[in-house]
Amino acid sequence: MSERKSLQETYAPRSICYGCGPANPQGLHIRSFPEGDVLVAEWTPQPHHQAFPGALNGGIIGTLLDCHCNWAAAYHLMRTQGLDHPPATVTAEYTIKMLRPTPVDAPLQLRAWVVESQGNKVIAEGELIAKGEVCATCRGVFVAVKPGHPAYHRWD
Repeated sequence: MSERKSLQETYAPRSICYGCGPANPQGLHIRSFPEGDVLVAEWTPQPHHQAFPGALNGGIIGTLLDCHCNWAAAYHLMRTQGLDHPPATVTAEYTIKMLRPTPVDAPLQLRAWVVESQGNKVIAEGELIAKGEVCATCRGVFVAVKPGHPAYHRWD
């Protein structure tokens, strides 16, 4: 693990989210880092993440892109609203497009960015890249939740 702290490790170290929670011992442990207006991550598949020999499972692809885009939305809201901590955001809707099989024999790159924002609702897009090729894309709607929502304290 790099010494640089990801957004998840900085703002949600006790999160149990399967995709991005640092505190989930069996999770995927996505580590997202801002680079300008884009959030980036690198993630390495393991053999048990395969759908068939050599190809990443589609559910894992969906989880990677969903969580990474959600963090792009949360970080965007934090910056644009002048907050010192990202608001708890949840996925309202997301669509994944599988463009080609995603190989499991090399690290994957994730990229996500905000395309639209209105109040506490953010639309983000992302892509999963393997060996220099975009293998899957995502477009999702993410919303900051209010007190009383079950996810409101998810990152505390």
